[in-house]
Amino acid sequence: MAEEKQIGKITHYFGKISVAVIELSDALKVGDTIHIVGGDRDFTQPVDSMQVEHQNIPEAKAGDAVGMKVTQLVKPGDDVYKVEA
Repeated sequence: MAEEKQIGKITHYFGKISVAVIELSDALKVGDTIHIVGGDRDFTQPVDSMQVEHQNIPEAKAGDAVGMKVTQLVKPGDDVYKVEA
């Protein structure tokens, strides 16, 4: 069973472009797998890319707010966990 660690919360969601803004409380990098949970939402997805200020970045640290394409609808306040293999 994979371990999970909370690494942030969704602060915004842009439905037309399926992009969520995640306020990070821990590091996250491209290639990681995240698990998003909130309300009736519960799904995992790989981190294919992240942006800060419209610039692609390979990794982000605690305190960063990153934009990321998500595969399903999310809402502000949803919890984001990193799946540890």
